[in-house]
Amino acid sequence: MRRDIKFRSEGLQCAGWLFVPDDLAQGKKRPAIVMAHGFSATKEMYLQFFAEAFCKAGFVVMVFDYRFLGASEGEPRGQVIPYQQHQDYRNAITWVQQQPEVDPGKIGVWGSSYSGGHVLHLAAFDKRIKAVVSQVPAVDCFANAKRLMRADHFEGFRDALLADRGQRYAGGPVNYAEVVAPQGSPCVLPTPDSFEWFTKTHESLAPSWMNKVTLESLEYFLEYRPIASIELIAPTPLMMVVAKGDMLVPADLAIEAFSRAREVKALELLPGGHFDAYLPGGDFDHASGCATHWFKKHLMS
Repeated sequence: MRRDIKFRSEGLQCAGWLFVPDDLAQGKKRPAIVMAHGFSATKEMYLQFFAEAFCKAGFVVMVFDYRFLGASEGEPRGQVIPYQQHQDYRNAITWVQQQPEVDPGKIGVWGSSYSGGHVLHLAAFDKRIKAVVSQVPAVDCFANAKRLMRADHFEGFRDALLADRGQRYAGGPVNYAEVVAPQGSPCVLPTPDSFEWFTKTHESLAPSWMNKVTLESLEYFLEYRPIASIELIAPTPLMMVVAKGDMLVPADLAIEAFSRAREVKALELLPGGHFDAYLPGGDFDHASGCATHWFKKHLMS
């Protein structure tokens, strides 16, 4: 059973879904998994399929939109700042722990891409989290950006962010960048599969998704390095799911991060690209299956 929910996060309302197993008897409690999406994405962009798989395995599952995105409140729209999204995750955990269907001592978190980095950071510091799955994670966004952008464009990009900061300080308008664009046009995620996935998913599943983020978001993007705290996750069990053909978040960066993590940990390699993990007929069954097994092993034993 899925129902719409809302919860407070830093004075604003976040919107989400709560999935509860059909066979949960009244008065009984189950472990819960808290999930949110990656860079600019909304919950309708295939997260429901992961949530359904986890719920079918017996978990209560909470899926939500961050502030400033999707069905959640917040202005300016398209603000994608890691520490704000960390707070949304933490507030989601607090909310779900208070639900009558949930065992508050058995909370897992799942994230993918940008939120794959978020759950690494959160698991390092929030010890309410008892198991974590990080799928195709962004672990070092500065290094990632340098690989995605031409060297002669990179410094100009950083200059544009500084100029935007000056305008914001002076009370100027909010400036935006496109998330994806046709090949050769400037955007944040410049790979061809990013343009195809976001465009097609927006048309088929997620009409509320907006193809823009604030330039302020990109300033924080460059500073974001979840790899810096990955050694602190242990002893919380960590599974990292990495796509060998990832053109957006290079697999070698994620594998390097995994090598720094301490036990208990597991690495699962998918054969496809960054977005294949979401797609039925792609790597979805593999990605959702290994995550389900990990959560069952560490939250249901």
